[in-house]
Amino acid sequence: MPTYDYQCDACGHEMELFQGINDPVKKKCPECGKLKLRRLFGSGAAIVFKGSGFYQTDYRSDSYKKAAKADNKPSESKSDSGKGDAKASKKSKGKD
Repeated sequence: MPTYDYQCDACGHEMELFQGINDPVKKKCPECGKLKLRRLFGSGAAIVFKGSGFYQTDYRSDSYKKAAKADNKPSESKSDSGKGDAKASKKSKGKD
């Protein structure tokens, strides 16, 4: 259920009210009792993420990101060793 902001035009009282979307708009000010209360424009239906697990489960950890980068990088030792073996085999064929 969203939280709505209200303000009284008669006394200037401001308040937040936690009510359902289909609930009627309040008109009577709880401070002065006049029917001058109006609902202010705002987000109203904001999503609030609560709990300790939200950030831990919905976003990748730094260790995961580092491991993913390491997996995606072409390793220089494998490519260099492959080229060296090919050159060595050509040289050995030429000497025989």
